[in-house]
Amino acid sequence: MNISQVRGDLLKWQQRINSPRRVQDYLAIFLFLLPAFVIFLLFIIYPIFRAVYFSLFNWNGMGPATVFVGLNNFKQILTDQVFMKAVTNCLLIVILSLAIQLPLALMLAIMVGRDLPGRAFFRAIFFMPYVLSEVITAIIWMSLFSPDPERGFINALLVLIPGVHAQNFLGDMNQVLACVFIVLSWKYFGLHMLLYMAGLQNIPMEIEEAAIIDGANRWQTVRNVTIPLLGSTIRTTILLSVLGSLTQFNLIWIMTRGGPVNASEVMSTYMYRYAFIRFQLGYGSAVALVMLAICLVFSVAYLRLARQPDYLGGI
Repeated sequence: MNISQVRGDLLKWQQRINSPRRVQDYLAIFLFLLPAFVIFLLFIIYPIFRAVYFSLFNWNGMGPATVFVGLNNFKQILTDQVFMKAVTNCLLIVILSLAIQLPLALMLAIMVGRDLPGRAFFRAIFFMPYVLSEVITAIIWMSLFSPDPERGFINALLVLIPGVHAQNFLGDMNQVLACVFIVLSWKYFGLHMLLYMAGLQNIPMEIEEAAIIDGANRWQTVRNVTIPLLGSTIRTTILLSVLGSLTQFNLIWIMTRGGPVNASEVMSTYMYRYAFIRFQLGYGSAVALVMLAICLVFSVAYLRLARQPDYLGGI
């Protein structure tokens, strides 16, 4: 008997010993995953398939769906100017978030994270709005934006300026979307800042100190060392910001209900209006599927395009 045969016999014997243990491990993993898998099927996969079914009918939510319309609901969505306006508003919020909200959060996280005196106090202050519910946030800002100077704090300050009159911020088609974006930034600014600060904690100070010793100033260190090492965190915040902007509902619905004249309409308010106010649940299901498709396409495309090496993985 040669050495290779002995090794083969030992390997088979070891596999026979480990096979029951391996089966037990797989069984334990399956049992632990089973509750989450069942919940995932019941509350995510099943509703999606039901929405696909109802989107093919003209259904008001009462009784069985019997009026089959095929793809007419989707054709109506893609030709509706109000829905196109809602998509445009969503994209505008996304662009403003990526161009203004996230860079400011990153800049403030770098300041508050390490250098600013009293940074613990500022961390709590900036993160506090995120703790508030969206309903409370909307009510607070509706009061601040009130056109009555005696009730609205912002207009109370404006009327103190000579020649400036009170503004109806949420009733002006040219101002309402900017006001909504201000509220969204105030609400979620602290979340992105906290994520960036958590990413900064994973960057060893020695790397930045080495760059300074080599002659780099503060701005060069941030641009060439800190930001590249925060790449994975930045990609995560971009994904959260875009998906959150595309599906935002509570704040906008409470503050403006998509008005005035659809000036602040977004896809989620458009879907809610048709599904639960006009009771066109078949059409609302089609809108929900279009929203799902947009978010899914963006997520898959973004994850593929933003697949870059994590520089901190080798540190």
